[in-house]
Amino acid sequence: MEETVNKLVNAGRRAANNNTVISVCLVGSFIALGARSMKQQNKIEALEAEKDSVIKSNKATKQTLWDWKQQLYAEAGSDSALVPLARIKAIYGDATTPPIAAKEDPKSASFVV
Repeated sequence: MEETVNKLVNAGRRAANNNTVISVCLVGSFIALGARSMKQQNKIEALEAEKDSVIKSNKATKQTLWDWKQQLYAEAGSDSALVPLARIKAIYGDATTPPIAAKEDPKSASFVV
């Protein structure tokens, strides 16, 4: 058993000192890293294409929402509207509303106006 271990250790030492073995290991490592890099590059390109698609979709959705909002405003501005235009604008936060009057501070006896 001990002889087998010694033979393996000696073979390992010879291989470590052999430039051919070292070169083969380095070339193998380079090939493995190159393959991994190509795989990552392909994944990056696919993600960039997906990103462009999502950006276009988001822009189209925003435009559709804008168009619907403008149509809703136009319909609410008519005489037969169920909900008045001012209420619709308040819902969307587009209305200019006066500031809410300050309430009494329970800790003090004075009123803030």
